[in-house]
Amino acid sequence: MSAPAAPLPEQGRVRSLVDFYATQMRTAVVAQLQYRVAQYFYMLGMVAEPVIYLVVWSTIAEQNGGAVNGITAGQFAAYYIVWTLVRNMNIVFGAPFWEWRIREGRLAGDLLRPLNILHYDLAFFAGWKFVVVGLWIPIAIGLSAVFHPDLHPSALQIVVFIVAIWGAYFVRSMFQATIGMLNFWTTRGAAVFDLYMATEMLLSGRLVPLKLMPGWVQILADFLPFKWTFGFPIESLVGNLSTRDLLLGLCAQALWIGIGLVLFKVAWSSAIKRFVSVGN
Repeated sequence: MSAPAAPLPEQGRVRSLVDFYATQMRTAVVAQLQYRVAQYFYMLGMVAEPVIYLVVWSTIAEQNGGAVNGITAGQFAAYYIVWTLVRNMNIVFGAPFWEWRIREGRLAGDLLRPLNILHYDLAFFAGWKFVVVGLWIPIAIGLSAVFHPDLHPSALQIVVFIVAIWGAYFVRSMFQATIGMLNFWTTRGAAVFDLYMATEMLLSGRLVPLKLMPGWVQILADFLPFKWTFGFPIESLVGNLSTRDLLLGLCAQALWIGIGLVLFKVAWSSAIKRFVSVGN
C-alpha cells in the first residue's frame, strides 16, 4: 500500500491558516465568556443608540399618519432591532486603537508573530461575534415585545443576511485598519478618525435608513463602502430587495473587501517602514 501523498505547499498554507483562525476564534469565545456580565452591559450600552433612533422615528411616523416616506412604525422597529445586531457584528479593531497599540509598545511584540497582525485582529473579533449573537437574542426578543417589528423575511433573505453581516464585518475591518495606518505618521489622528466616522454615520444607513436621505446622497452611498457595512445587511433582511439586488449587494461587499485589503497592504508596507521600537 502506497503512502499518502504529501499536501502541496499551497494546500498546507491554506490548512494552517484555517487552523489558525479556528484556534484564535475558539480562544476569543472562551475569553469573552469569562466576562459575560461585562459583555452584557457593553451590549446594553450599544443598544441605547438604536433605541433612541427607533423611538424618535416611530413617534414621527405615528404623527404623520403612520409612515414616513412609506416606512411604517413597524418597519422602523424591524430596521433598528436588526440594526442592533449589525452594529455589534461591526465592532472591529478600530483606527484609534492603532494609536494605542503603537503608543503602548504592543506593536513591537505583535510584529514577532508569524502572521500579519491583521489576521490576529480579524480572528479575535470574529470569535467574539459568536458570543455577541448569543447575548443579543434575549435583547432582540425584549425589543420585539415592546416595539412590535414588521419583519417577515424569506429563506433567501435570511441566508443573504447571514452572509452580509460577515461581509460587513470584513469591509469595515479592512477600512478601519487602513485608516489606522495614519498613526505611523502622526501621534494624533483623532480629527481624521472623527471625520471618517461622521461620514459613515451619514452614508451608511446607521443614523437613518438611506431611503430617508436625498436622492443624491443615496446615489453617492452606492459608490462608497459605508452602505455595505450597515444599510445593505439590514435591508437584506427587513427590506423588499429583489433577488438580483441581494446578489449584487453581496458582490459589492466582496468588491469592497478586495479593495480594502489592497489598500491596507499598500498602506501597511509604507507605514511599517516608519516604525521604530526601542527597548531593553
